[in-house]
Amino acid sequence: MRGATAGAAQLTRPFAACGLGDIALVGGKVARLGELIQAGFPVPPGFVLGTDAYAGFLGSGPGAQLASMLAGIMGDDPAALAAASRRIRDLIETSPVADAIAEQLALSYRRLARAMGVDLACVAVRSSATSECLATHSFAGQQETCLWVKGVDALLARTRQCWSSLFTAQALAYRRSVGFPPERALIAVGVQAMVDAKSAGVLFTLNPGNGDPSKIVIEAGWGFGESVVAGEVDPDRYLVDKVTLHVIGETIADKACEYQVDGELDAVCKMAVPAGRRTAPCLSTREVVALAALAKRVERHFGVPQDIEWAIDRHAAFPGNIVLLQSRPETTWNTRQPRADTARPGAAVNYVMRALKGSAPANNAKGAMQ
Repeated sequence: MRGATAGAAQLTRPFAACGLGDIALVGGKVARLGELIQAGFPVPPGFVLGTDAYAGFLGSGPGAQLASMLAGIMGDDPAALAAASRRIRDLIETSPVADAIAEQLALSYRRLARAMGVDLACVAVRSSATSECLATHSFAGQQETCLWVKGVDALLARTRQCWSSLFTAQALAYRRSVGFPPERALIAVGVQAMVDAKSAGVLFTLNPGNGDPSKIVIEAGWGFGESVVAGEVDPDRYLVDKVTLHVIGETIADKACEYQVDGELDAVCKMAVPAGRRTAPCLSTREVVALAALAKRVERHFGVPQDIEWAIDRHAAFPGNIVLLQSRPETTWNTRQPRADTARPGAAVNYVMRALKGSAPANNAKGAMQ
């Protein structure tokens, strides 16, 4: 993709060929997924349609009109931003895609399907903007993810939807608030093998409530992680000591809804959680500990606290059922000093030594999250 145009060169590449040096080409989300795959972490395979394809798409048609629309946005009135967003998104989603782009997208999709051992791959289509995963700005969640996408035609439509999500009203307003010029925003599209999630959620390699870097916090819900990420359910929460990997606190919530595949519609739908599962834990203790151990390694790899999305594959056995879907720098505390309730120097080593001698304090009581 380097130096490519819409009509030449390679516009797609597998996740495994991407790294942090490729953010300008594949966006922050995919660049970090590639890093994780290269480091041996469990990440579902996929490929990316690069920012060159998006630039080529704009250059072949809607680019001039888009620039005019962006220049015409004045002020921060929510209604005006929403109207401008809808016009821009309609332009992108209805503009034709050059054959060179569509053909490479289809070819890579079929290759992924063969690698998955299926004729028609079920994929997640994830936007990966070049402004994502920056430690200084929280662009996370500004663009879209489309789940359970099947077939070339659906993939092309969802690709344009991801491109257009660069200009949601929320994204436009956020970029204006942080002084990020809209014309600098570029986007790639990641196409990832879909995991049929029994449960999913997010985790932080510090305590997001107080910045304590000696803790890991895991939040979990039933089904796909959208209910947790979007704040639609009060998730189960687990507090884990980062040094010992002991679960030192958990809160099991009443989880009223989940996102699951509707067999008749063959699509992901929001559903009510059956009464018998609403207050049941989403994770076993060994899954909590395994997630925390993975998170600790991911943080060590990237060198800063991480905000990680994960899933538990309902069709795989432990520990192969745990997969990582995304990792990005945690943005709330990375630029702050943590509160003074973190462990004093040497405390972690002393704790481990006491544990080996059988004198460590009991930390396995399940209490309120801190």
